[in-house]
Amino acid sequence: MKKIVTISREYGSGGRIIGKLVAEKLGVPFFDKEVIDLAVEKSGFSREMIESAELKAKSSFAYSLASTVSFGESVTGGALSVNEKLFLAQFDVIKKIGETEEGGVIVGRCADYVLRDMPGVTNVFICSEMPERIKRCVEKYGDDPAKVKQTIATYDKARQNYYNYHTCQKWGDYHNYNMVLNTCCITEEQAAQIIADYVNNRIPRVNMEEL
Repeated sequence: MKKIVTISREYGSGGRIIGKLVAEKLGVPFFDKEVIDLAVEKSGFSREMIESAELKAKSSFAYSLASTVSFGESVTGGALSVNEKLFLAQFDVIKKIGETEEGGVIVGRCADYVLRDMPGVTNVFICSEMPERIKRCVEKYGDDPAKVKQTIATYDKARQNYYNYHTCQKWGDYHNYNMVLNTCCITEEQAAQIIADYVNNRIPRVNMEEL
């Protein structure tokens, strides 16, 4: 069975870096900004529009309101908002990634929800404690130390609202994931190895359950 891993993460937990290391360990492609590149190519939306789609959800009320403003019609005749079209552009790309024989590691963008019906997908949520997140944001992401707490809160809120709106599930709820990993007190390399080992141990079990 191919290996597909989705990674949802708190801002500053190291999720993107860890995801790339997991992909290397499993020998599968890594998809983060690559999802945006493919969505731009296939949808015709600008890169800026797709890239900023999630961050626009930092206000749940404003995002929900904007998502009710419709432009065009869906296949079933229902109206779609720009926010929904942007979500579906990435939805289609993630779905196609899941259908390939290569597998892959996909970071963010509700990938766990998009691939929820696909056998063998391993969904991971990565979190960490605030002091560790602040340190990583300043030292590795280059965030302003004076504003880093607000930056973390903004990104977390946007990711939560975006996920909750489009999936009708709760972002960070352990029921939605196969693994929840706190990266405090371990290195990104160690975190990646834990996830890779879990995936390698889980796949044979999933195969047995399908027989």
